[in-house]
Amino acid sequence: MHLLKSPWKIGLGIIPALLIYCVFSIIPIFISFYYSFMSWDGFSPMQFVGLDNFRMLLNDQIFWLSVRNNLLVVAFSVFGQIPIALGLALLLNRKVKGAKFFRTIAFIPVVISTVVISLTWRMIFNAEQGMLNQLLSNMGLETLTQNWLGNPDYSMYAIGVVIIWQFVGLYFIIFLSALQTVSKDILEAAELDGATEWQKTRHVIIPSIWNIILIAIVLCISGSLKTFDLIYVMTGGGPAHATEVMATYMYSETFRGLKYGYGSAISVLIFIFSITLILLCQRLLRRRDS
Repeated sequence: MHLLKSPWKIGLGIIPALLIYCVFSIIPIFISFYYSFMSWDGFSPMQFVGLDNFRMLLNDQIFWLSVRNNLLVVAFSVFGQIPIALGLALLLNRKVKGAKFFRTIAFIPVVISTVVISLTWRMIFNAEQGMLNQLLSNMGLETLTQNWLGNPDYSMYAIGVVIIWQFVGLYFIIFLSALQTVSKDILEAAELDGATEWQKTRHVIIPSIWNIILIAIVLCISGSLKTFDLIYVMTGGGPAHATEVMATYMYSETFRGLKYGYGSAISVLIFIFSITLILLCQRLLRRRDS
């Protein structure tokens, strides 16, 4: 109560975290906007080029390929992680033997280093000695063996499997926590009215946690558009840019090509795409909800 009467004390406590956030998150965004109008290799003096970097981007086929791949990552996340996580949460929200064990197992990939995950799955997908091809061969399905990360037709889908596996546990825990808040009285009333499990799930449980699902979708989209480390370690954007996403292309152009202005222009478009896609998704889902 004393704190509520002294809001300035709350503000004083927030200031250090806010300063750190501004220094490492907000200010770099504005710096990127500034650099995006410049031509700079990091050594020679900057030259103002206006919108030339953005004009070059609009005609850059590799950039648009990276945009398409980013949208694929968003699709893998939203239509893979969310339904699987919700299904697991609904299943383990019941009194199931070993539920605590399965909850722990599902969350482990979230806390493991992305580099470790990337290296492990790269070995699994290895064309010669990988576990996946060995398993298919032992099952008599040699015709299905592939160079999963070296074939442009399959590499992006192989990465999609890893992305779903890595983060499904995060949304599983979020949904499981949300399910604990659903009123048991309403569920009991639905049972007394003769509602089946599917009807309770569709008409009672899902509407009750719909706002949490919306938040999870927004997190999915924002995280997908920032995907970098997993793809960088597994494929480096190859083969032939088949797994290139906007973040890896920005890194390549900025630090390998020494095009800091061009790389900043890519980061600006990543920011714009992220905001646009999130707002569009929110509007569509809220319209559907109403």
